[in-house]
Amino acid sequence: MERVDRCVVLVDAGYLLGAAASLLAGEPSRSRITIDHAALIQGLRERAEADTEQPLLRIYWFDGAPDRVPQPEHRRLRVMPRVTVRLGALTRSDGRWAQKGVDAAMHAELTELARNRACSDVVLVTGDGDLLPGLMSAKEHGVAVHLWAVQAADGDYNQSEDLVAEADERRVLDRAWITRAVRAKDLTGLCSPPPAPRPDIAAILSAPLPEAALAEAARNGAAATGPQDRDGVPVPAPTTPGGKPVPTPKDLAGALRATGQQSGPQTAPSGAHAPASALRWSSDKGWIDRAGPLGEPAETASLPTLAQLTSAEQRWADREEDITTVGGDPFEVGQVFARRWMERLPETVHLQKLATMYPRIPHRIDGELLRYAARFGLLAHKDDQIDEHDRYAIRAGFWREIDVRAAAEHVAAVPTSGPGSTPGEFTAPLTPTAE
Repeated sequence: MERVDRCVVLVDAGYLLGAAASLLAGEPSRSRITIDHAALIQGLRERAEADTEQPLLRIYWFDGAPDRVPQPEHRRLRVMPRVTVRLGALTRSDGRWAQKGVDAAMHAELTELARNRACSDVVLVTGDGDLLPGLMSAKEHGVAVHLWAVQAADGDYNQSEDLVAEADERRVLDRAWITRAVRAKDLTGLCSPPPAPRPDIAAILSAPLPEAALAEAARNGAAATGPQDRDGVPVPAPTTPGGKPVPTPKDLAGALRATGQQSGPQTAPSGAHAPASALRWSSDKGWIDRAGPLGEPAETASLPTLAQLTSAEQRWADREEDITTVGGDPFEVGQVFARRWMERLPETVHLQKLATMYPRIPHRIDGELLRYAARFGLLAHKDDQIDEHDRYAIRAGFWREIDVRAAAEHVAAVPTSGPGSTPGEFTAPLTPTAE
């Protein structure tokens, strides 16, 4: 069998990213760095083809994952051209994560490629001496082995000396090369008091309420005494950058009671609509009061979910977009979900109805939104807890996208000229307001 003149790259992701974190952030934890995987793969390909002077056949990315379930970064990597992802197990012992099966998978792939003469050159990005037998076997089959190291933070070796001694060619990926695709996170503020919410999230959480309802609630005594500290001194209510207090769940419920919209099951007079339910601040399962025999208000039950609006072809395209272009930032995830929902609405009346419910997302849609976000690993925590800031950011992104569309439709509906108006000028609301 004739050998094919091309190169293959085998990457031990645990070594590459752990060493990069040590170099840039001072400790081998991936949580300390951010990675541009597209730039990293492109850099590996260009460097391999330049060093071996052979065209690339494929990059094999070996990594660990809990129960071998692909994580968001793995899903993005495996759809990139010329990239194949191989996953081993990721287990936690004595408070530290450890990969299982990654070295064995790399050894098997290396020996199989060499035995089948699938390439003339193999680039190994690893430091583990367990790969030494596979390296020696590849050399015996006539394959040139190039061993790449990540520059060590202390200037010493971070690879097995036996592995270094047996390699045909050796290169070091220095700090300048690494920082093209990897950078350290700025964690200087972790020990300081938590920063104020981002202005865009704060604007969404400001939850504007009708002035009349608030005034009526104050007259009826619905605005109960606010929170106090240990000495009984009232604690000022939190405010947004604009100075407007952020309503608490009690504020929202009190305002709704003042306008006759009491929470809980009610008996409506004949011919009258049942009053709306007072949704609590978090509309996750178990955190919501729903009225009506079916457990959901009629005004929200009529809103279609994204799943109901999505065809099989659109679902496939959505997954492709999620994998290839959606980065997974909580705010971005909320925007993407809202954009798809609005684009597929058969009638704009649904959008108008949703805008009047601000800032409370209907329970079915909110649950679907959070389940969608879970695909990006945003809601998966070791203690099975949902990060509150992530939920705020997801919902803020959702409302911001709704806000943009609602404002655009408002502009289209408002005349741009006529009595009392100046041609070309308009006023559009920054956020949808509740009725």
